[in-house]
Amino acid sequence: MAGASMKDIKLRIKSVESTMQITKAMELVASSKLRKAKERQERCRPYFTELRDALNRIEASTSDFSSPYQIKRPVEKQCLIVIAGDRGLAGGYNSNVFKQYERFIAENPVETVVIPIGKRSLEYFVRRGIQVLTESFSEAASIHVADCFEMADLITKGYLNGEYDRVGIIYTKFVSLLTQTTDALHLLPLALEETEKAEKAAAAEHGIQPLVIYEPDPNTVYDSIVPNYIAGMIYGAMCESVASELGARRTAMDAANKNAAEMIDDLSLKYNRARQGAITQEITEIVAGAEH
Repeated sequence: MAGASMKDIKLRIKSVESTMQITKAMELVASSKLRKAKERQERCRPYFTELRDALNRIEASTSDFSSPYQIKRPVEKQCLIVIAGDRGLAGGYNSNVFKQYERFIAENPVETVVIPIGKRSLEYFVRRGIQVLTESFSEAASIHVADCFEMADLITKGYLNGEYDRVGIIYTKFVSLLTQTTDALHLLPLALEETEKAEKAAAAEHGIQPLVIYEPDPNTVYDSIVPNYIAGMIYGAMCESVASELGARRTAMDAANKNAAEMIDDLSLKYNRARQGAITQEITEIVAGAEH
């Protein structure tokens, strides 16, 4: 019995060691990719920040400004871009995205069409029978800047055509290696930021008009920038989500490595006890045989 028990324990140790090699490799790969993802995330931030500031400046400098992208309609249908991962083994990364989506829907219970990014996202919505606007962006790993511009063009045209009254994006914000938080970002209709509103009101009160000339006119310039701005927001959310997924996977694999190491230590202790018990039993049998 002791021999059989020792054999089972040894096989179990080898199995855990094999799993540990896989989790270590996945942790190293995630760590390597995470550095590149964080660099890309930091590089892309100034782009859409500058576009956002340009939009705010145009509106703040124009007294009779109006844009179809700012028209607030009664929300009867909304479009949501939902960014998840292509695979699992990333802790609660994917499930947290879907929980955020469910919370958003509970707070905004209107007809919804989604653009899923990531294989897990597409699987989630198809399985639940939720209307998918397009499956063209279902692989998160292959999303590039050009895809974000294509998405922006798709949703801005749909918004202008009245196909939906509100557009948002659900993604995961990268806070730190150990912390990633899901968020719902509002895309359309656009609204002037409160700081810009205050500056515009103060300027009007003192009769100050900014010396900025837009050609052919502010409205045309504004409307031409909006799709690029939306594309920048989508790309920024993608960069944040990719970094978050890699951070979550690295943390999950690190925890798996520690658990595997503890399991191996525990199994090794049991193996040594079983081995010691087998040796003690053999010695006892030898001594008993010598006495007879």
